[in-house]
Amino acid sequence: MGADRYRLRRTRRLPGAPALLACGALLLSGCASMPDSGDVRRVDSSPRTDVDTRVQVYGVSPGKGEQPTELVNGFLEATTSDEGNLATAKEYLTKGAARQWAPLAATTVLAQAPEVRVEADPGDRDSDGRTVVLSGKRIATVDATHAYRPSEGDYVERVHLSKVGSEWRIDRLPRGLVLGEPDFQRMYESVNKYYFAELGPDAGNSRAGQGVLVADPVYLRQGVDPVTAAVKALLDGPTSWLDPVVSTSFPSGTELGGRDEKVTPDDSNALKVRLSDRAAHVGQARCARMAAQLLFTVQGLGQSASEIRSVRLERQDGAELCTLSRDAARSFAPEGVIGRGDHQYFVDADHRVVRLSDDARQPQAVPGPFGEDGVGLGSVAVSRDERLAAGVTKDGRSLYVTELRSGVQLGKARLRSQGGSAEHGLSAPSWDGLGGLWVADRNPQQPKLLRLREGEEQADEVQLPDLNGGVITALRMSADGTRIAMLVKRAGHTTLRLGRVERWGGEEAPKLSVRGLHSVSPRLEDVDAVSWAGGSRLVVAGRESGGVQRLQYVETDGSPADVPAVPGPNGVESVAAFEGPNRPLIAETTNDGIVRLPPNTDWKTVAKEGSLPVYPG
Repeated sequence: MGADRYRLRRTRRLPGAPALLACGALLLSGCASMPDSGDVRRVDSSPRTDVDTRVQVYGVSPGKGEQPTELVNGFLEATTSDEGNLATAKEYLTKGAARQWAPLAATTVLAQAPEVRVEADPGDRDSDGRTVVLSGKRIATVDATHAYRPSEGDYVERVHLSKVGSEWRIDRLPRGLVLGEPDFQRMYESVNKYYFAELGPDAGNSRAGQGVLVADPVYLRQGVDPVTAAVKALLDGPTSWLDPVVSTSFPSGTELGGRDEKVTPDDSNALKVRLSDRAAHVGQARCARMAAQLLFTVQGLGQSASEIRSVRLERQDGAELCTLSRDAARSFAPEGVIGRGDHQYFVDADHRVVRLSDDARQPQAVPGPFGEDGVGLGSVAVSRDERLAAGVTKDGRSLYVTELRSGVQLGKARLRSQGGSAEHGLSAPSWDGLGGLWVADRNPQQPKLLRLREGEEQADEVQLPDLNGGVITALRMSADGTRIAMLVKRAGHTTLRLGRVERWGGEEAPKLSVRGLHSVSPRLEDVDAVSWAGGSRLVVAGRESGGVQRLQYVETDGSPADVPAVPGPNGVESVAAFEGPNRPLIAETTNDGIVRLPPNTDWKTVAKEGSLPVYPG
């Protein structure tokens, strides 16, 4: 059916009944009127599917003589439509309420559509109105900046109705929208906006200079001019959580050039974006950075957007500011700090470092001292350019850094821990894409998080928030160096926390801290392993309370990733994914050793013994 979209008009839902779709599925002509014959098919709310993305749903106006619960149910149904301005939903409101209602100011996501009931005793006598209670299990909120935040708990809000003539209408209602998760997944999609990392004193030493783009995930409504919506969200600036560690090249207050300005690719896959006068006098270098932010943001919006060949930024009068081609934008591409990831690495049964290419059946010892007998390593991390490797000895006491080439010496340890055991010693290290090596010293007497620039001996201690008695057991740095994923063990459970890395001070003595620590997998009681799997995505092995271990992808904002579930092997103890596309997962398991999952195949054992597999990073 190609790009054809269905237009469906949703019939009114009786209280407690599932949604119904009338008119069948009619091609672009839509539903001109309600049918008076033929069958009516039941369609339950369900998570997004390929069919859902080709379906447009429209609300139904209120009928005559509707009672309060019926009217509120109809209003809730109308808010799940694909109308850009939700005009039908506003028909359920008084004129005053319709003017004040800001449906996109916030969205509350419930496990299911809210339950509706008339309040039995509203307190004060209300002879001229009725109060209807909405309730359910809240799982998340989306704020005015489109940022998703997990927020589990009970949801109870009230809607007040009054008579307009002889008909009930809503005159007071909660702020924004309230949606069941199935409807939210159908109506919204996660989009990465892109901003530049604020590297502070590290900028001069960064391998990527000031050109490091960072993904900032937000949720935007599908089907309502997605390219224009994404550009507007980008111009609004980063979400509050990421804002302290990124910046935008767009001048403050920049908007699209007109109130009704639309942004769509032309027939040659060029995107022209007219900006307000705030951006009228930027120089060419800054304009190119603006265009790069815009290009990488819109390329994640589907097939047509991914084929955009260039971006032209214009002044409000239509004069050209600059044009950036897709080829020229490669110098800004996030892949620049991720690296190629030609090999996967792990520690073999002899405590040496070995590596695999995608088509290799047998791992080979790496060149240099880490591949020699007797090196005695317990974990390893390889720099993004695969030139350097950092290894922690199996007793957790010492960290070494060496080149991956023959003829070099191991040298002396760069760090030593006084923790006294592998469990209380140094964690497995992790490299960012800027040249920084990160490791946690888990010494109970003096726990620390440390960063070594280019793996050199001088370590910068990173300030940590209060972990409430928790201990960092593992960590993984993002390629852009702005975010750190940490497994934190506390009270017998290990949870996944994400923090942002803030930098200040001078180049010779930079100051670093981890702030904004929050959970990105709140439904998992225990997390066993984590790896970055993209600019805003992690792969996690963990279990819910009383459940079995599962391997799943999650977004950095805590929302479930819109990718197929991963068939997990049994007993995953560590996992590694590449941050670019189409590379196999690799994992350490309790029974099958080191296993690998190439695209479109099953897990295959590559070594019966070994530990802690990693990609460069």
